[in-house]
Amino acid sequence: MLPASAKNKIEQIWLDEAEADIESAEILGDTVDHIFGSSNEEQMLRWRNFIGMKADELHEHFVKRVFPFMKQLNTDKESAFSRYLSGATFKINEPLALKKVVQGLEELFQNDIKGLDMQGDLYEHMLGKLNAAGRLGAFRTPKQIRDMMVALMAPTPDMRICDPACGTAGFLISSAEYIRTHYEKTMTKEQWEAMDSKVFTGYDTDETMCRLSCMNLMLHSVKNPTLQKQDSVSKDFEDHDLYDLCLANPPFKGTINEENVSGSLSMVTNTKKTELLFVALLIRLLHVGGRCACIVPDGVLFGSSKAHKSLRKELVDNQYLEAVISMPSGVFKPYAGVSTAVLVFTKTNAGGTDKVWFYDMEADGFSLDDKRNPVDENDIPDIIERFHNRDKEDGRERTEKSFFVPVKEIVDNDYDLSINKYKKTEYVPVEYPPTSEIIKSIEELNEKVDRETAELKKMLDIN
Repeated sequence: MLPASAKNKIEQIWLDEAEADIESAEILGDTVDHIFGSSNEEQMLRWRNFIGMKADELHEHFVKRVFPFMKQLNTDKESAFSRYLSGATFKINEPLALKKVVQGLEELFQNDIKGLDMQGDLYEHMLGKLNAAGRLGAFRTPKQIRDMMVALMAPTPDMRICDPACGTAGFLISSAEYIRTHYEKTMTKEQWEAMDSKVFTGYDTDETMCRLSCMNLMLHSVKNPTLQKQDSVSKDFEDHDLYDLCLANPPFKGTINEENVSGSLSMVTNTKKTELLFVALLIRLLHVGGRCACIVPDGVLFGSSKAHKSLRKELVDNQYLEAVISMPSGVFKPYAGVSTAVLVFTKTNAGGTDKVWFYDMEADGFSLDDKRNPVDENDIPDIIERFHNRDKEDGRERTEKSFFVPVKEIVDNDYDLSINKYKKTEYVPVEYPPTSEIIKSIEELNEKVDRETAELKKMLDIN
């Protein structure tokens, strides 16, 4: 398993890359604050300027200069960065081990992996080594699924965006990337400042996850997000009506002590199951008109308990349930084979669901086995295109990948939201030859076997 200090060096490479981008922007006439100062001593803090040092010299330089510099990158003592990074320690004590890690990471980055979610990859690697992913219900959302959900929601610079179970902040990072891609040339100074501090909010029960989120967001140029170590479904968390957009992949297998469950959530779904409580929480966090895309296990869609039904009834009757996107069970492999779906809804507190759009995703661009290798089959572009053009989806047959289901039909089916309840299987008739022809073929095969067996015996001189 990679030590935490290896993660620090991944961060250091990205800081150097970010400084190079600033220098390029400066050449083009833009004014951007630098990460590193202009003096020789400050420039020696950059990855490219110290990777060639000998092992002993490198270790001393990293312990005395580079690591302390990284810890004080955000000077705002009230920031999440300062709060969670202040206790970070450098744990590679052997100079030769440090040198080996530095050389290995440099080789990796020569292969153009700058765009990958390395913090998330590291977390996934750690979970795999600990064999804890399934037990904890902690399934990191694959980047292509996060990016799809963000593209469905199409965030803007003026939104407040929240993930109440943020892990390594993947949804927040995908949202930041989307906003920059679509609005970078038109954003005002005020909007850029809001991107640094007001737009993104995340909560997680694990302080290590908060620390990973802080650095991960900073590496993606979000310097001062709101990140809190907080059990967001507990009774001491009462935030409500705050956000324009919520994106989440809540824990699937968790339960919470009934005495600690927030009363406002119990009114929606009286349960201890986190996968139900989090959906109720997402409704509460949004202001009226706010939207949500969240991942849920299939059981949420068809579970027969009173808590399951009351949650689905809330989404259909009291909010505007827009879409249910069924995903294949291999999406979270190799850590789990659980079947999941994406729920998309808008908070109205006054209903509005007239029909629900269903999509049966069969492929996400990767094999659905434990290897998850890239493949050509990928429904994600089609999902995004069709979702944003649902006015053209009317009249599609239930045998297609996507179709509408009227709300009355859903209500009549006890609010069941599983796609298999409504999808029709198209049976293609298979024509077989007449029985006499089949028997004749069998007889001809038997004659051939007897003939060739006799020839083989003759060759081997077997009576």
